[in-house]
Amino acid sequence: MISTKLHTAINDQINAELWSAYLYLSMSMDAEAKGFKGVANWFYVQWLEEQDHARILMNYLNSRDAKVTLKPIEPVRTEWDSVLEMFTETLRHEKVVTGLINNLAAIAAEDHDFASSNMLVWFVNEQVEEEESAREMIFATESVEGNKYGMYQLDKELAARVYTQASPLASSAE
Repeated sequence: MISTKLHTAINDQINAELWSAYLYLSMSMDAEAKGFKGVANWFYVQWLEEQDHARILMNYLNSRDAKVTLKPIEPVRTEWDSVLEMFTETLRHEKVVTGLINNLAAIAAEDHDFASSNMLVWFVNEQVEEEESAREMIFATESVEGNKYGMYQLDKELAARVYTQASPLASSAE
């Protein structure tokens, strides 16, 4: 049985993942409005991935006979001054999410809830990837800053990014 503390924290994390999705959708729309279709695609894929993260947690709570309680999504920012600012905010946000995931893992460990601890390992590893990806995008954007052709090439490269369903969902019977 999942503890009340962990149950509440996972429901809060579901909300945080959905808020993250909303943030990345907003970034995608702002990038597209500014003519950066590849950057918009990169953030659109992030939007899909964050929804996957929420669904994994919802599936997990359901599997543990714990009620999923959806909460209102707080508003997100809708405009950024530059692509670099978007990616910088992405890294800052992913570091916050890493802290939230680490907190879930700490609660599961404190509860001696080995099933939850095991499930959360995927999220811990995913956050390493998320932060690394954001850092790479900051580096790439800084590398072409002020170079319109370089930004054009980077934008074209980001247009090729494709969505891959998160492995815990791909292996489930959904």
